[in-house]
Amino acid sequence: MRISAASLFTAALLGPAAAQEAPLSAIDWLSDGVAAQAAAPALGAPVEPAAGGVKLEEITVTPLGETSADAVGLLPSAITGLPRDLWGSTSSAELAKLIRAAQTGLLPAPAQLLFTVLLAELDPPADSDPSNQLFLARIDALTALGAVDQARALIERAGADDPESFRRYFDASLLTGTEDTACSQLIASPDLAPSFAARIFCLARTGDWQAATVTLQTARVLGETTGAEDAALTRFLDPETFDGAPPLPAPARPDALLFRLHEAIGEPLPTGSLPLAFAQADLRPVRGWKAQIEAAERLARSGAIDGNRLLGLYTERLPAASGGVWDRVAAVQRFDLALASGDPGAVADTLPPVWQAMGNAGLRPIFAALYADKLQGVAVSGDAGDIAFEAGLLSNGYETAATARAPESGRDRFLKALARGDLAGVPAPDGIAAAIAEGFQSTGAPGRLTRLVDRGDLGAAILQAIALTGDAAQGDLPKLSDALALFRAVGLEDAARRTALQMMILEPGA
Repeated sequence: MRISAASLFTAALLGPAAAQEAPLSAIDWLSDGVAAQAAAPALGAPVEPAAGGVKLEEITVTPLGETSADAVGLLPSAITGLPRDLWGSTSSAELAKLIRAAQTGLLPAPAQLLFTVLLAELDPPADSDPSNQLFLARIDALTALGAVDQARALIERAGADDPESFRRYFDASLLTGTEDTACSQLIASPDLAPSFAARIFCLARTGDWQAATVTLQTARVLGETTGAEDAALTRFLDPETFDGAPPLPAPARPDALLFRLHEAIGEPLPTGSLPLAFAQADLRPVRGWKAQIEAAERLARSGAIDGNRLLGLYTERLPAASGGVWDRVAAVQRFDLALASGDPGAVADTLPPVWQAMGNAGLRPIFAALYADKLQGVAVSGDAGDIAFEAGLLSNGYETAATARAPESGRDRFLKALARGDLAGVPAPDGIAAAIAEGFQSTGAPGRLTRLVDRGDLGAAILQAIALTGDAAQGDLPKLSDALALFRAVGLEDAARRTALQMMILEPGA
């Protein structure tokens, strides 16, 4: 079986609890900033099916016509190229662990592959039940990566009609400014309310301020709100009483509701030190231009938003100051104008500074996606020519870019051969290249993942390979060889080449 790598990449651009544990609440999860709550499996350790198979008492009955949330996705197989039986015999609990383990330190290519897996329509695991453990793990992973809009859309398609799905939907709605719809659902179905504080907030948002005030008083008597919630809700419900009062202390780890309440009372919290999901709130027009740019940069780095959205912010107006983000904005604007002019000299002058600026912010892959194709038509040489070559190799058109330049060094020859997927007879110029060559010379899945592939647990193998690339980016090069071998063995050639090119070209943080 082979998976279409081209269709996987197209799908990625459209985006993007263990069985004995209570599912994590979305609020706790956001506050913890993607802290691992359960021990992730050792990478490379095969995922074994449950001993003895499925027990009779674990069988659940689903009425005809109902679809398991574990099967819901935004991208059909015709787009992703993934087989519907991707999960094979792997249990929901193991898949949830593997998803959590695959979120750290990813290069853009494996991150795009992870988004595709998370958003795909697939058959549910064999042990899927109404707890929807895999579905919730997918939602939490999307949110951890900043893809809050995609997480919310996935929940809307599945239906936020149980408490665990709804609390995630409620958080996502708060962070994207669409809480009115979620509040209407909460008022109609009070049993879905994640907390007293959520019910009080929604009563007020739907116009019933008196009921909100009474409910806050009741919650206070019952001890159902925290001190921070009580203080923020009190000001939210009666702002005139606190006119001129000093601001509330900023909570160290706000949940989505407390974050939204601080904004509502005119004391917005900065998102730079908060989990990535909170950056989505800064993309709204109510935030300042600088906050929008910084949030868009964080989200573009993770692959949660398209680079064109960041470019639109970069070019929205002239920078109002200098230093930091403003220097980056100015560099992009100067280069953008030079490229539009078609003057090779102007492009050559402005390309190195903007490449350095984007590298300092870890945004070179975004820059390449935006500009590499246009750069291929400009005759530049020297440092600018080197940059144009590398930008092309970081873009979708890496194969075309590889043919546009004669090799000038052993590293160039290796990069060109890598872009074509044929490293036969090409010496590896360094240790990273040697690890890449080992992966490309493999004729099948690596030993640590062979058993998964052989028994059809392809999804588990892919998730483990994605996690291996994260370790490889931190210097564990043997894991890079194994990840690349797995990608190629299952037909993910594009993911293999792009991951390898990014390992070769991108400096740490670039």
